[in-house]
Amino acid sequence: MSDVGRAGTPTTGAGWGWIIAYGVLSALLGLAALLLPFPATIAATFVIGIAFTVSGVFSLIAGLRGAGAESRGYSVLLGVLSIAAGVIMVARPLTGAISLTIVVAAWLLLRGALEIVLGLRMRRRRWLMLLLGAVNILLALLIISTVPFSALTLPGFVLGVSFMFSGVAAVMAGLDHRAGAAAFTFPDARRP
Repeated sequence: MSDVGRAGTPTTGAGWGWIIAYGVLSALLGLAALLLPFPATIAATFVIGIAFTVSGVFSLIAGLRGAGAESRGYSVLLGVLSIAAGVIMVARPLTGAISLTIVVAAWLLLRGALEIVLGLRMRRRRWLMLLLGAVNILLALLIISTVPFSALTLPGFVLGVSFMFSGVAAVMAGLDHRAGAAAFTFPDARRP
């Protein structure tokens, strides 16, 4: 069966290999984080610190170079704060891990809520998306209840579990897509 229709547009089933590859990579990264939660936490803190620093530099430049912009002061202040937070996270990742723990908890809580909403709209494998959302919300609550004592390993462990579940979900979606189903199926809004 061809992945391209007569008009040159992709048909159902196109790109299933990429979806499965993403799922396998996600699951492998999750397994690595589960086996090595402390290094995963430190690595995540370091990467986020670099991202804060880079975004802070751009914000600072935008504020200093944005002549006439109403938000110049905001951009400069945000840039300085982002650079400071980023440098602290890179220079002192153990200190940054506590902040990262709180950020990870918020991210998992929001992600879990979105996955539950998405799961309620899906036709196939609804249970899997609902389970993923529930797991991410439970993991967020676990993090919140154990800060600061477990801040050095829990983020790596939680990210590992989340990546493992999302990897499995992506592999299953890719297999469905390979079999001819749409990769992410939603109910037809036109039907009652």
